[in-house]
Amino acid sequence: MRYKCLVFDHDDTVVNSTATIHHPCFQQYLALHYPGRSCTLEHYFLKNFDPGFIPMCREEYGMSDEDLEEEGCFWGEYVKGHIPVAYEGIRAIMERHRAEGGLLCVVSHSFEENILRDYAANGLPEPDAVYGWSRPIHERKPAPFPLEDIMRRFQLAPGDLLMIDDLKPGYDMARSCGVDFAAVGWANDIPEIEGFMRENCRYYFKTVEELDRFLAE
Repeated sequence: MRYKCLVFDHDDTVVNSTATIHHPCFQQYLALHYPGRSCTLEHYFLKNFDPGFIPMCREEYGMSDEDLEEEGCFWGEYVKGHIPVAYEGIRAIMERHRAEGGLLCVVSHSFEENILRDYAANGLPEPDAVYGWSRPIHERKPAPFPLEDIMRRFQLAPGDLLMIDDLKPGYDMARSCGVDFAAVGWANDIPEIEGFMRENCRYYFKTVEELDRFLAE
């Protein structure tokens, strides 16, 4: 094994969710509460990349804490009836890693229960640990806590982990912990995001197959 522990982001890394679920949900919310306002899929990806979804909502739509809570409830109800599909090849990567004795962890801005539901629905191995949105803000990505806690729990060194993510918060978290970071770009073809990742990340994979070959070396 190249790494003892693979740490996966969830949305747009393991499952195809922004284009099929999160963006359509946000568009519905805007139509109901901000008539005349809209958000393209490309803009949604860019703002989730940097500075993040909540800053986008505050700065571009003037959402208050109460508005954000309402939007979160709307999203929560929406995702109950929408399960994203895992990217082809992800399951094989996870199953091989687990069969070789490796650990699989998840650090995501999705809720833990949704992550576990999606894993079960797609036949993915159950993660050894999940760090999601229900944790206190200082324990969420990009804070270093999730990776630090994984290392403490499983007695691992930074070099034993690979963080696999499509967005900047995962990169920032991994860099703060000295953990290798693999940027993945199979969810979109946005030049600004790909350019940043290729310039700043040690590894960049445009397809699941490229990641698979790297891990199998």
